[in-house]
Amino acid sequence: MRAAFQDFQRAFGAHLRDPRRVARPASLPARRAGVYAELVFNNLCGFVDACFPVCRALLGELRWRRLCRAFLRRHPLQTPWFREIPGEFAAFLSEIAVDRSLPRWLPELARYEWAELAVDVMDVAPPPHDPAGDLMTQPVVVNPALLTQACAWPVHRIGPDWRPRRPQPTHLAVYRDAEDTVLFCEISALTADLLDHLRAAPTCGRDALLALATAAGQPDPGAWLGFGAATLNDLREQGILLGTTP
Repeated sequence: MRAAFQDFQRAFGAHLRDPRRVARPASLPARRAGVYAELVFNNLCGFVDACFPVCRALLGELRWRRLCRAFLRRHPLQTPWFREIPGEFAAFLSEIAVDRSLPRWLPELARYEWAELAVDVMDVAPPPHDPAGDLMTQPVVVNPALLTQACAWPVHRIGPDWRPRRPQPTHLAVYRDAEDTVLFCEISALTADLLDHLRAAPTCGRDALLALATAAGQPDPGAWLGFGAATLNDLREQGILLGTTP
């Protein structure tokens, strides 16, 4: 009996993923199967639509629904949590990036839209810090609700009024401020490397900047310090850096 029920579950699950191509279990009435299939698809779309409004608007409703159908049919979800479905959808778009029917920038735009949700729901709290500490000489505290992204396309500018024709390397920081508002800013490749270095281990700004300058083969690493100090202060003013360890 148990094996038969498991076979029914697998057959029913396969039908719900692809009701147009996979027959329903013979014991299940067509009307009831149709109701379940519609509920599953509509619930999936509810989570995806809410996270990717720009992608949806730019593709148009018909192409977007076809993409959602393909996601349900083809992508093996790796999580039981509803709130992680958008991340799976963004991963799916990266997997099918070679599909010539889709804009080349779509996977990165989806990843950017997903990042806003991911930062919004991050279960992290600001660690103890001194907001007025000396960022150059004391260990820097980075906002834990932060994602950095290196993109081939300027995804933060894409919208109904503008779509890029050619790649333009772009680095972005997506973060949540003290008022729990999700914000983003465009940063340089050097600033992105600096943030990665500061997040890797507690270190003061001066040491981080000198390490980056040495890694880049700069003949005078100290020349970076003036630029670096201004960059650190700017990041603190935006809320990307919180301060220093108390």
